[in-house]
Amino acid sequence: MGSYIIDELIEHKITPRVLVRNGSESKVMQADKCQMVKGDVEDEKSLREILDGCDAVIYLIALIREFPAKNITNERYQFRGSERVSKIASEIGVKRFLLMSAMGANPNPSSSNYMNSKYLSEQALKNTELDWTIIRPSSLFGDPRGEGRPEFCMMLDKLMLNLLPFPKFLPFPAPSFFTGLNPLEAGKYSLSMIHAKDVASIFVKCLNDIKTIGSTLEIGGEREVSWNEIVTSIAKTTGQKVVMVPAPFLVVATIAGLLDRFSWFPAGKEQLQDLVKGNVCNSDKIFKKYEINRTPFNLENLSYLKSEG
Repeated sequence: MGSYIIDELIEHKITPRVLVRNGSESKVMQADKCQMVKGDVEDEKSLREILDGCDAVIYLIALIREFPAKNITNERYQFRGSERVSKIASEIGVKRFLLMSAMGANPNPSSSNYMNSKYLSEQALKNTELDWTIIRPSSLFGDPRGEGRPEFCMMLDKLMLNLLPFPKFLPFPAPSFFTGLNPLEAGKYSLSMIHAKDVASIFVKCLNDIKTIGSTLEIGGEREVSWNEIVTSIAKTTGQKVVMVPAPFLVVATIAGLLDRFSWFPAGKEQLQDLVKGNVCNSDKIFKKYEINRTPFNLENLSYLKSEG
């Protein structure tokens, strides 16, 4: 996500100042047009350095996958990190603050740590005197532009189609989840799949739009995409034949719960729980206002998956 926002900022003649962990400098896109500060969100000195003289803050940090045993959690990096940055921004006098949250962020105890942390970050920001805007995208897709960077469709390709060896000439039995007792309901939940570039465009448009101050914007793609279409589209792009097979979510979630402690397993139980809840919205007015033509979710725009196959 960050590389797309850097592109948009530069295109609008805004110089990005990027917080970079030591040793990760080479991962920054268009680094020659950025100002880089080494540090992390737990290092107050580097945070004061990067915020000093800035006009605005865009906070993107979150973890798709947690590893609590290693203290790698969304509470630490999403909630506490954004809370720390907003506090220092207030002290230094950087008024404008844009936070990337997620559609579905809420305090419900049954929600994932990811969604809970997003919600807590929102509430902490709302309790400041900053000129804040919260942007809640639906599920993102798009080339992550770097090895090892997490991306939704790549994760599904690995989890659903390539976790175990399977002959390419045979249709792969891909799971179509159902949460109740009726297998006829399998795979009917949908997501408003939105390209990372379109999310970046909204962030940069909002920067100087005072009408978005104090607002929470939910944004998604131009249409709702069902789970079955997402999986079959990924398969077609990567040259895999699939047959969608109804699968009780409880069984799959139990297996994921046992394996999500291992870094080689591509998704955890909580991620799958968020997935089957669905995630849709209609954000036509926002994109029309900013004259942004959204990138459709189709085989052409999933072509980056071919290099992973």
